[in-house]
Amino acid sequence: MIRQPDISKKTGGGGMKDFNLGEVLGLLKQTAPFLVFRFLIYFGITLAFVLITGTGAGIGYGIGIIADNAPAGGMWGGLAGFGIAGAIMYFIREYLLYLVKAGHIAVLVELFEGRQIPGGQGQITYAREQVQQRFAASSLLFGLDQLIKGILKTFNRTFLSVAAILPIPGAAGAMKFLNTILNLSLTYLDEVILAYLIRTKTDNPWQTSRTALVLYAQNYKAFLKNAVWLAFFIWGLTFLAFLIVLGPAALLVGLFPGAAGPLTLIVAIVFAWGIKQAVIEPVGMTALMQVFFKVTEGQTANPEWEAKLENISSKFNELKNKAAAMGTQTDSSDSSATPEQL
Repeated sequence: MIRQPDISKKTGGGGMKDFNLGEVLGLLKQTAPFLVFRFLIYFGITLAFVLITGTGAGIGYGIGIIADNAPAGGMWGGLAGFGIAGAIMYFIREYLLYLVKAGHIAVLVELFEGRQIPGGQGQITYAREQVQQRFAASSLLFGLDQLIKGILKTFNRTFLSVAAILPIPGAAGAMKFLNTILNLSLTYLDEVILAYLIRTKTDNPWQTSRTALVLYAQNYKAFLKNAVWLAFFIWGLTFLAFLIVLGPAALLVGLFPGAAGPLTLIVAIVFAWGIKQAVIEPVGMTALMQVFFKVTEGQTANPEWEAKLENISSKFNELKNKAAAMGTQTDSSDSSATPEQL
């Protein structure tokens, strides 16, 4: 069993940032079995992308020979294969959220709370059980996550425009670039809110999500400051991973007939994406979890910010309706919500 001291109130870093990278890496080290699991999952996805893309390139190359334009056929076949692989990825994203991301968040929350978690393969089983206690159905978790993402997107678009924060006449292009950086820097907020739901052991995830979103909104400047630091760190590592895999990707693509040129770049991007999802993304996710637990410690949801969210986002009001419906179910059963109700 692995035990990690409660660090939710001890994060350091001074005024520039509220996370401690050393402690974040220490937490992730304790979840090494889950990092290996993530790596295997995303390596499998990356390999599937490459194989399906290569198969499409081979088929297209064959058709291209008949049409007397084999290189073009190989390229278009590879792009078609990549599109098919992307469609498959779209359909399994619910599973990835439920088992991989939520599971990793669950064991990280246990460590934040100073509780023990199993080591080795038992850690993955333990994580799945923790997620099932809160979200018996993957569809509920996925639907909730999509709502949260929509609300965050609306909030960030409304309140985090660089042009509004720092208006510079005649610099529309630079403002657009900086706004993109802002959006990238807040990628993991929906996962942080999921961590809050697991940490509070909520019986009504819809209502607790509203609370978490208000807590984020009333502290958004603190999250923005930390998230921008993380964005440059995470995407810098991702770009480095892309440069490292570019050469091997070219060799791999060269094994498939007619699959050169742009497909080499696409395969390298897929490999870099897999590395980011498996071992780089958890750094940003865990750091923002640390920030959220520290910054919001002891706070309650501000009604003024709740009203602002209701005014700008219909999805935030949808959370309210779903929370009320679940509360009615709980009251009618005269007991706390069971995993089946969740």
